[in-house]
Amino acid sequence: MATPVDLPNHVQRKLRVSDASILQTDKLSKQYGDITVLNAVNFDLRAGEVHALIGANGAGKSTFCRMLAGLIRPSSGRMTLSGQPFEPRTKRDAELSGIEIVQQELNLVPTLTVAENLMLTRLPNRLGIIRRRALNTEARRLLDMVGLNAVSPEIITGSLGIGQQQMIEIASALGRECRVLILDEPTAALSHREVELLFEQIQRLKAEGKGIVYISHRLDEIKSLADRVTILRDGQLVTTKPTREVSTEQMIQLMSGTESTSKAASNRRSESVRGMAHSSKPALRVEKIRCGVVRDVSFHVDEGEVLGITGLVGAGRTELLRAIFGADKAESGHVFIGSDPQGYRFDNPHEATTRGLALITEDRKESGVLLPVSIEQNSSLASLWQKFTRRGLIQFRDEQRAAVARIRQLDVRCNSGSQPVGQLSGGNQQKVVIAKWLERDASVFLFDEPTRGVDVAARRKIYDVIQTLAKSGKGIVMVSSDLDELFETCDRILVMSVGRVVRSLDRSEWSRDAIVEASFAGHRTSV
Repeated sequence: MATPVDLPNHVQRKLRVSDASILQTDKLSKQYGDITVLNAVNFDLRAGEVHALIGANGAGKSTFCRMLAGLIRPSSGRMTLSGQPFEPRTKRDAELSGIEIVQQELNLVPTLTVAENLMLTRLPNRLGIIRRRALNTEARRLLDMVGLNAVSPEIITGSLGIGQQQMIEIASALGRECRVLILDEPTAALSHREVELLFEQIQRLKAEGKGIVYISHRLDEIKSLADRVTILRDGQLVTTKPTREVSTEQMIQLMSGTESTSKAASNRRSESVRGMAHSSKPALRVEKIRCGVVRDVSFHVDEGEVLGITGLVGAGRTELLRAIFGADKAESGHVFIGSDPQGYRFDNPHEATTRGLALITEDRKESGVLLPVSIEQNSSLASLWQKFTRRGLIQFRDEQRAAVARIRQLDVRCNSGSQPVGQLSGGNQQKVVIAKWLERDASVFLFDEPTRGVDVAARRKIYDVIQTLAKSGKGIVMVSSDLDELFETCDRILVMSVGRVVRSLDRSEWSRDAIVEASFAGHRTSV
């Protein structure tokens, strides 16, 4: 994991945290009807400080930050900004007061250009006519700031991958004058190098006396980056401490409210490490797939094998899975399922699903679940006609029973199976996405960043599901930017660079250096 860059001594002196609070909350609470999601939280943010906010999914972190940013109104309590009452009614109110937020879920307009998204609220214009040259010049500066040197300001934003879009959101926030920057899971979809670039910008903001509220499930980031940490559990404030005074073990214990189980977790990791013998029967074979940035990619995965795919943001990892699944139409190449000699190039996801493929997408809200619809209905979506329909009528009782079983299996934290998925935390929404495909019982599962924005406990449950699927003979392909995740769950790892697979590594060859070096291969020489 990236760590903050080394800075000169005169800059280090500037990074000393001020005793003066920029932002304070006093007994801040939020209720929805009879449900309390945040209860009397006291919090303060100092100038030149990174203040981490951590907790399990559903602890209230995002709700708290959305109140700071004017996206929702508190039910009770008060906020002060630089000693003055602070009561933003809208996000725009908060922005005018110097509060910027980069949310976990993207808030870009996919049909606009990158430049237009970066400067959406401050488009340079003369007499109402946009000054395109000035717009693109400023956008170029912001893109270079976060390492997106190869991205054109004039490209349509929706054509980029999630990681690149996340960096555009961050660049947009960095480009506006602010006193407080709120980052909600900013590195969840970023590669190692993008994380380093983000950390460099955070250090710059600290040196300028800005305050940063930082939410992350990656505790190694918290230890290396944050000055203080506030822990929430079930909407309640547990503690606020200097980060140096609380260990990772203690953080986990305080978030969960149970005794530390690190030793058991460590033993469990050792037991669950992949590398066990798997079948030599093919589950999936991909031959020379070409689609957009993906250039002639070939690989195979056997039954019971977990194959990891990694690389820098923009390497073509997500695009590869979408091409295999028919979400994007491949220009050439074929996909072979199991021992079927027939090669396919799917025109749409329905064809791929019929042949036994499942895709757990990286953007759950955009393409994984229907937010207004219940857990029960979402869980049955991929198998509605096969399992829950008779003579054209949906068998609601069967649907409910199946959903209850999946809720228990995946430990989905919810009120009931009839609860709309949009009311769940991000981690629990991800479990529902997985439940949908478990119900379909596919032969090959394609996971794209399956634990993005997911807490420690939910992450462990997802790993267990992947291991169970592999043991039952399923073929697993998993794209991830988290190398620790790949090391724990996979048998082999493929590294992509500039749309091509540049290296395949068995467990004996794994190291961070080897993967990072391979990731940059396409940027140094022609591959």
